[in-house]
Amino acid sequence: MLQVCPNGSRSRTDHLAVPVTPAEIAAAVRSAADVGAEDAHVHPKDGTGADTLDAFHVGAAVTAVRAAAPGLPVGVTTGGWTAPDPAERVALVRSWTVLPDHASVNWHEDGAERIAEALLERGVGVEAGIYSGTDGAERFLRWPYRDRVLRVLAEIEDADPGSASETARELLHALGTGHERPILLHGVDGGAWPVLRLAARRGLDTRVGLEDALALPDGTTAADNTALVQTARALIAAI
Repeated sequence: MLQVCPNGSRSRTDHLAVPVTPAEIAAAVRSAADVGAEDAHVHPKDGTGADTLDAFHVGAAVTAVRAAAPGLPVGVTTGGWTAPDPAERVALVRSWTVLPDHASVNWHEDGAERIAEALLERGVGVEAGIYSGTDGAERFLRWPYRDRVLRVLAEIEDADPGSASETARELLHALGTGHERPILLHGVDGGAWPVLRLAARRGLDTRVGLEDALALPDGTTAADNTALVQTARALIAAI
């Protein structure tokens, strides 16, 4: 499975093609789906362009994506930067009036288990985000409901193209066989393409988009999310 992550916490100061409004996010997902994206992970934005879990903004983004790309699963972030207090994030999840298909939970952040349980209570799939270089894997494997998540996101924060693949192998080893859920492996910036190739060789789900990478494998700036997905599809097919 190839997921598109069209915006993340980035803004147009990072890349002019980063989608911000619900309509822009929906158009980016639709275009990515047309060239092979099978799932979407988006960051709803408030009026200032900041990531938010507010029910109105989450509902607007999810509704717009579903209208533009019917049947394509769409998820959102619950990252700690959206609301520093875990109790507030739990309350925001419980306030959603339009439910995404899934939401990512960063397991190294305070309150991850509570937020994941609130999502499960609402019938929202959980993407368990396990960052390299953190205690996320250990914490996740101790969680009694680990086999109820939709998937595990093995998130490689090592942006060095020379070492990112080895960092990925180390994280996959740490995750081991202590759970029964599929793994989506992805990297960021300079590590994005080496890690994507590793995911393809191992038959793992992966993702690409302006959240993770602004450049193509040859170092040139990507035109937009569609170009990144097209390139990823070609690389995966070649492997």
